[in-house]
Amino acid sequence: MRHLLKYFSYGLLLVALVSCQPTPEPINYGHDGCSYCKMTIVDQRYAAELVTDKGKVYKFDAIECLINYQNEHQKATFAHILVSTYNNKTLTDAAGCSYLRSENLPSPMGMYITAVSDKGTAEELRQDQGGQIYSWEELKKNFNQLPVIKPQALH
Repeated sequence: MRHLLKYFSYGLLLVALVSCQPTPEPINYGHDGCSYCKMTIVDQRYAAELVTDKGKVYKFDAIECLINYQNEHQKATFAHILVSTYNNKTLTDAAGCSYLRSENLPSPMGMYITAVSDKGTAEELRQDQGGQIYSWEELKKNFNQLPVIKPQALH
């Protein structure tokens, strides 16, 4: 009986340790709200997510909402910073992506920021859509100084 209690205690400890790991959550498109702007998250090409070191998950309608949230919570530390890529529509580590800012690719919050899985894909998209490519660090560093892009007139 004592051995059984010992193994049960080890099992509980293991479950407690595993359940404390910060883990991303899938975004429930059309239902989850943005943690920054409160809009419903609908476009799989532009969503983003932050997971704190303690496991709290914040979901975003657009990359610009994620960056604004981070700028307002600079003391917070994050285990995961994820963006949905335009080409794959999957949450991917933000630091490993490239970012195209093109007036031909409007993001939900109007900053025209589109994440793609790699620099080569970003360059192909830039050749087709125009714009400027940024790394994650360049985008964060220059975010507040990005020039305004006015929407193109509808024809």
